[in-house]
Amino acid sequence: MDIGFIGLGYMGHGMAKNLLEKGHTLHVRGHRNRAPVEDMVARGATEAESYAAMARDCAIVHMCLSTSDQVEAVIRGPGGILEGAREGLIVIDTTTANPVSTEALAAELAEKGAVLVDAPLGRTPKEAEAGTLDAMVGCDPDVFETVRPVIECWAGTINHVGPTGSGHKMKLIMNLISLSYAAIYAEALVLGVSAGVAPQSVRKVIGDSRLSNGFFDTFMGYAVGRDREIHKFTVANAAKDLRYAASLAAEGGMANLMGAEVRNLYAMMAAQGGAENYVVELSDFVAGLNGIDLGAEVARGED
Repeated sequence: MDIGFIGLGYMGHGMAKNLLEKGHTLHVRGHRNRAPVEDMVARGATEAESYAAMARDCAIVHMCLSTSDQVEAVIRGPGGILEGAREGLIVIDTTTANPVSTEALAAELAEKGAVLVDAPLGRTPKEAEAGTLDAMVGCDPDVFETVRPVIECWAGTINHVGPTGSGHKMKLIMNLISLSYAAIYAEALVLGVSAGVAPQSVRKVIGDSRLSNGFFDTFMGYAVGRDREIHKFTVANAAKDLRYAASLAAEGGMANLMGAEVRNLYAMMAAQGGAENYVVELSDFVAGLNGIDLGAEVARGED
């Protein structure tokens, strides 16, 4: 079928590539960077004239953006999806977004006969390129059966978690956990170094224990292995997700004690110039707060 894709960043590029390789006719439109758009066109995709044109020409339109503000602009703005929306159009939003915004946009699209599906992502750009991402999907059951074969082009694990908005809620829960892991891993590693334990020892002992998990391996892949490319997820995006999680908690009247502490840590790193650094570099930031050069300590541990 004709499928549109908006937002060809770290995750979107691999997802779009897999849709194209699985035989779909792909219409693309970039958000900021021209290079991935040109790459997709070279592979056989068509560049859409506008978001509205994409909505008119495609059965399904994907969005993979950074914030709800960007999603709202793409849908509501001049030449946006709402202008071209029609009966039967399905919009799949894979952005990690604010569920309050998602539900409002779904209602606006429904007035045109279109459906909004939220399907945020788990895992990394590596899995996006391989077509093995996780997807947590919010929509009606009949719509889920319609979009499942398309989502299977880029996802290896797919969970239908409830009506529209549920996927974005689930993703905020997941990111609260992973970003909190990063915060405690960074502090624990720096505690070990400050107490005279080599960072390599912290990585090995915890990694060999029941406390290990996939995210621990990824985080330590940079913190100790110094592989900066291992997880391309920025502190700015992390801080945004934690703000959305805090809003979700406030909306439900819930005390968000742990989340607030973690959110403040990322906000501090962003405010001090680290917004475009990756989450794994939180290890260096926490070390710096304690007067420790983590890179030097890793090098010392190799001797």
